[in-house]
Amino acid sequence: MLLVDDAAMPAYKEQCFGERAQTDVVAQAYAEVPGVSPATAELVINAERALIEGRRRAGGPARELALYLAHGLHHLAGATDDTPERRRAMRRKENAWLAAEADVWKDIVAP
Repeated sequence: MLLVDDAAMPAYKEQCFGERAQTDVVAQAYAEVPGVSPATAELVINAERALIEGRRRAGGPARELALYLAHGLHHLAGATDDTPERRRAMRRKENAWLAAEADVWKDIVAP
């Protein structure tokens, strides 16, 4: 996992998806190469975006960062958000995960 800022994130998105744009998280899975390497994955999370957005949203920056992590892991598990319906479904599940673990992330950053 790599934490980056707004300036660095578009290059990561372009490298993985061919689109230079701002985003909150890039999740990239790499297939196993038999005899060479196991399957791996990479998460690039925009910590600056989590700080900015978290200041405007309930739960603050710690929850926002946790949401980006959950979203990236959800993508690595196979979920897609390429339609509004799928995006809403992903967000519902991610919010449920965070609600179930609220005691973990809310203490990460002091109020």
